[in-house]
Amino acid sequence: MDLKILYRDNHIIAAEKPAGILTQTDKRENLEDALKEWVKKEYAKKGAVFLHAVHRLDKDVSGIVLFAKTSKALSRLNEQMRERGMRKIYVAKVEGRPKEGILRDYLVHDHLRARVSREKGAKLCELSVRVLKEEEESIVEVELHTGRYHQIRAQLAHAGHPIIGDTKYGSTKKRSRIYLHHSELTFIHPTTKEEIKIKSKEKLS
Repeated sequence: MDLKILYRDNHIIAAEKPAGILTQTDKRENLEDALKEWVKKEYAKKGAVFLHAVHRLDKDVSGIVLFAKTSKALSRLNEQMRERGMRKIYVAKVEGRPKEGILRDYLVHDHLRARVSREKGAKLCELSVRVLKEEEESIVEVELHTGRYHQIRAQLAHAGHPIIGDTKYGSTKKRSRIYLHHSELTFIHPTTKEEIKIKSKEKLS
């Protein structure tokens, strides 16, 4: 794997995940294992390397993934995630011409799929949409306000603008990937308490 590291220090590391590669798994090529090998060689570490993804991206989604290099960093970053202290911005190519604004829906998590529903147990999901390029296949910037399973994919599809290539959520455009990219991540460093902003160097094309 051609690793593209965006940020690193003694506590955290952030890298670009290409579409088609898993964030982490026990059986196949994945970003977490590739980074563990890189850390082992870069720092001449002996034995096992502690590295754990703070968040995941779906296999066919690309962009920034943040990893903790210590258990303390992982615990503090997980707490930030729970308290919605991280700002995540994505770029997506969608079908049609969406409107700008905030999408609020209730989602339930079925087997490997999210669904908009008002049934018992459904959780409120919210994101904001900004149109960057309006065409038959539009480019939008999405900021997550909550972090539910498949939230962006399900909400955009429910709004009538499925992500290009996302046939699971109704896209009529079959492609080799889902056109969704995690482009920007802002959070508080787990030890220095400084605000860190990481921007992807890749573009959704």
